[in-house]
Amino acid sequence: MQKTKLTVRVPQNLLNNFRRYAQEKNTTMTSLVETYLYSIPPQKILTDAPIVHRLSGILSPEISVADHKKHLELKYGN
Repeated sequence: MQKTKLTVRVPQNLLNNFRRYAQEKNTTMTSLVETYLYSIPPQKILTDAPIVHRLSGILSPEISVADHKKHLELKYGN
């Protein structure tokens, strides 16, 4: 996998602590950041969800947010 350089600005004391932690764990700062980034779950696209497919297109394109608010006010009151 191709690697890309990343520039991050952090407070000096945070960087010093990070550098010390990496040395204590006998690893690199790059490896620690990469491990953390892999732990973040990928964003799921809702367009693949079956419920989205079923509901897509059921409202008229002329419906606005204001129309929806008016509907909710009529249905549930103020």
